[in-house]
Amino acid sequence: MTDPQANPQANNDLPEDQHDEQTDFAAETGGGPTLEEALKQIEVLGKEALQSKDKMLRALADAENTRRRAERDRADASKFAVTGFARDMLSVSDNLRRALSAIPAEQRNNNEQLKTIYEGVEATERELLRAFEKNGIVKVDPQGQKFDPNLHEVIFEIPSADKEAGTVLQVVESGYMIHERLLRPARVGVAKNDGPTTAGAKIDQEV
Repeated sequence: MTDPQANPQANNDLPEDQHDEQTDFAAETGGGPTLEEALKQIEVLGKEALQSKDKMLRALADAENTRRRAERDRADASKFAVTGFARDMLSVSDNLRRALSAIPAEQRNNNEQLKTIYEGVEATERELLRAFEKNGIVKVDPQGQKFDPNLHEVIFEIPSADKEAGTVLQVVESGYMIHERLLRPARVGVAKNDGPTTAGAKIDQEV
């Protein structure tokens, strides 16, 4: 029997399909990468896959952060849309309160017409404050509280022997919050504890 490998001519005599199989096998076994090269390629592909995964996760995180910021901006725009209008309306509330404070109780009790006017202004003030609250606007009344620079503005100090320094003793102008933001600080007079209150200081306070 003739050895095909010893006789190259024998390969030429093989059927065409068998000849192609031998050629492909020789190419696969002789021209392919070695095991070491294949492992290196696998390692490189693994690193590239990890890098691609990291980039994808970062992109997803950025997209989620962008979505949350957009939602927060939309919520803020809705919550604080009336800020400018509300700030303008605070002077109306102040004037209503001044009008009520200008009418002593004795005059109201002795004058039915004046009492009716007072009650009408008072009802208007209540309605305005309800409209404020409906839109997240709340009055800040710090009377007797400790001074908070984030919420209050000191206008003057009042000498006081029995109050801790910085205690709000007088509210000159009420403050307002709109949701969690300060719309206007309360303007206040605070205690200044520097010993016994003098008679002169008492007179100044009353004035």
